[in-house]
Amino acid sequence: MSALTTVVAAFALALVAMSFAFAGGAVIVAIPVAVIAIATAATIDYAKRRKQAGSLHDQRERARTQKVDFTERDEQTLVSE
Repeated sequence: MSALTTVVAAFALALVAMSFAFAGGAVIVAIPVAVIAIATAATIDYAKRRKQAGSLHDQRERARTQKVDFTERDEQTLVSE
C-alpha cells in the first residue's frame, strides 16, 4: 500500500471508531463513507501500480537488442587469433 492509501484507510477507520464512540445515527453514515474512501484509495493505488508495470513492460520491449550488422572490417577485428 502506498502512503496515501494508508492515510485514507486510517482516516476512514478513525471515522468509524468516532461514530461508535459518539453513538447515534453517525454509524449509518460513517461506515459507507469509510468503505467508499478505502475503495477509492485502493483503486487509485491499483491504477498507479498497473501503469508503472506497463511502463516497465514497454521499457523491456524497447531495450531488446536488435540484430547487429558487422562490416568486414568489424569481423576481422573481432576474430581472436
